[in-house]
Amino acid sequence: MSLTNCRFYEEKYPEVDSFVMVNVKQIAEMGAYVKLLEYDNIDGMILLSELSRRRIRSIQKLIRIGRNEVVVVLRVDKEKGMRRTSVYEICTAMGFWSLFENRANALNRLHGEHRPLLPAYTADEISPALPAKEVTKIALRLKYQIEQVIPYELQQSLITNPNSIVITKNVIRTTKEAGGEEYRACVLFCLLVCQKWFHTEGLHALWDSPLCDCRALACQVIAKKLIESEEDQEWLHKEALLKRYSILRKGEVTPPVNVVERAVDMHSLYIIGSSGYQKCIQGLWRGWLVQDDREPSRFVDYENKINTSYWAHFDPDRMRVPLYQNALLIFFSLLYLALYTNVINTVNPDGDIDVAEGILYTMTLSYLCDEFSKIIKIGKYYIGFWNVFNFTLFSLLAVSFVLRMAALAQSSNVDDAQRRHFNQMSYNFLAFTAPMFWMRLLLFLDTFRFFGAMLVVLKVMMKESLIFFALLFVVLVGFFQGFIGLNNTELAVPVTSKILKGMANSIMQSPDFDAFEDFAPPFGILLYYVFNFIVMIVLLNILIALYNSSYEDISGNADDEYMALFSARTLQYVRAPDENVFIPPFNLIEILFLILPFEWWLSGKSYERLNDIVMSIIYFPLLLVTSYLETRDARWIRWNRRHGEADDTVLQEWEDLAHEVGFDGSDESDEWVVTVKKTKPNVDVTAAELGIRELKEQVRLLTETVKTLTEEKQQKQDSAQGAE
Repeated sequence: MSLTNCRFYEEKYPEVDSFVMVNVKQIAEMGAYVKLLEYDNIDGMILLSELSRRRIRSIQKLIRIGRNEVVVVLRVDKEKGMRRTSVYEICTAMGFWSLFENRANALNRLHGEHRPLLPAYTADEISPALPAKEVTKIALRLKYQIEQVIPYELQQSLITNPNSIVITKNVIRTTKEAGGEEYRACVLFCLLVCQKWFHTEGLHALWDSPLCDCRALACQVIAKKLIESEEDQEWLHKEALLKRYSILRKGEVTPPVNVVERAVDMHSLYIIGSSGYQKCIQGLWRGWLVQDDREPSRFVDYENKINTSYWAHFDPDRMRVPLYQNALLIFFSLLYLALYTNVINTVNPDGDIDVAEGILYTMTLSYLCDEFSKIIKIGKYYIGFWNVFNFTLFSLLAVSFVLRMAALAQSSNVDDAQRRHFNQMSYNFLAFTAPMFWMRLLLFLDTFRFFGAMLVVLKVMMKESLIFFALLFVVLVGFFQGFIGLNNTELAVPVTSKILKGMANSIMQSPDFDAFEDFAPPFGILLYYVFNFIVMIVLLNILIALYNSSYEDISGNADDEYMALFSARTLQYVRAPDENVFIPPFNLIEILFLILPFEWWLSGKSYERLNDIVMSIIYFPLLLVTSYLETRDARWIRWNRRHGEADDTVLQEWEDLAHEVGFDGSDESDEWVVTVKKTKPNVDVTAAELGIRELKEQVRLLTETVKTLTEEKQQKQDSAQGAE
């Protein structure tokens, strides 16, 4: 018998706090999937969120795929395991598997592993995750339904219309029943899975791409209507939108993900723009919904949400709230810009570093450390436009600082030529970054609607311009090679810089024809004319057309695009893996005064207490403000609940006046309400359909009248015959 597929113990599941031998099978986003070798290869998981309690930055530093490890069991969910049947039977130890080199170290340090990552926010029992096999089955059911509802390509307006004849109430009801009562929470997730399947199918079968696009759109529309028709908002947020689910892919369970994350990743604008989704995002943004420390796959209400005590909200852990993090980032970005403005406008003649420059370079170091830390933790998926932009800015500032240090080390004499040269180069690099400083500010202002919509438009236009730059690159290479060839046949004099300058001037719509008049006549000037025609007449007009098309496409749904951008920004903070939030430049305090001197030897409980103390000190001014805001929000929520309103309800002016004058439209016997109901149009159907309905009703009445008259006539005839 193989030692990797057997049971060494009579018990089906291991005991909590017991040591087991596991084999690492896969390292995913949420952690590592393992097999329990001593328990018939049942499955377990090492959660990355649990590892972060010990400030472990990367799971790859501890384990490798295929290796066997000795671990400690923190939790065993037997019910979840017994629900699994067939070959996917799993005993999910959805907790912490403590990783150490040997059992002695495990025993010595086990006591530090049970402290929570976040404060406990609820006393409810942990609801088990749904089996991946069942979720996959529901997704396949929905895929079949969508294929039957959209049998061929349709106009998108027929699908997205609020009174669509395609996505009817019966279709919505059938979709809701796909998961039954037990699995109905994963229906939205399965619709997103179907949407991805249809997109993939469209890429592989281009002839059916329009049909697949229609079906993918139908998935979004149905999901949006399901979200907006759900009355139980708490269930919608916690179970349907924020709970993470998995499916089977090639026999393996995919990493868990929730609807909120998947919709942002897939850019599903219809779902993102739904009211229930945006209320959920607002709950995350304000910190009203937080991740449960005991079960990372679910979110719960913040425990002090309605607590009106001021000091109950004075908690450094609240710095995890996206709203507060974003506000602090904007503040430090403005401070960073102010320091730069002061430095660049007050150049020191002697070249010494003043206080403003010292703070500027210190903040630059903190930002660089933060960028490197995120790249190490997240990897290549972290790299994006803004990350490259920031890294370029910080690198230029680092070069400026190095040149300044070289100048100071060169000589103590302020009139030294070498020192002045290095100082001048340092200030040149510093001045060169001025546009980037101001553009960087847009990164943190995208949560405001005006800047967010503008950035969305610019982002789409830049994507469309890739076609132009691809064509331009091909044209440039071809003509550059031609000019170089003409130069070699003529005099073989190096004129590369002259050629590049002339071609660059043409792109900037300032061609230099004089420079090419004597260049291998008449071929040089003719080739340059052709180049200018292609670039200035053809390619630049293509670029203008692309920009115009992209702007028209994005301006029509700018609000939805902004909501997608805002949702992505919120999830960026929610997904942050750090237990203790040290926003740059405070991350230097964490590195120099916490991690290096204390983390490696201090016990977990003491280290956590030390972090809380330090965070309370550095965030003290902000916590004073946030505690007041949360106390005010708690009173507002209590007032709403007393009046039977939702937590985020804001009393509008007309609602207040309705109570004062005694009219809110709820009294069915009111004369005005009755009059309005009689005269209001039926917008659920078109005018033609209304006319047909009226005609059918008239035909029905006429038929009944004729039938009645016929029966009366027959009765009279029968009576007359009887009398005779």
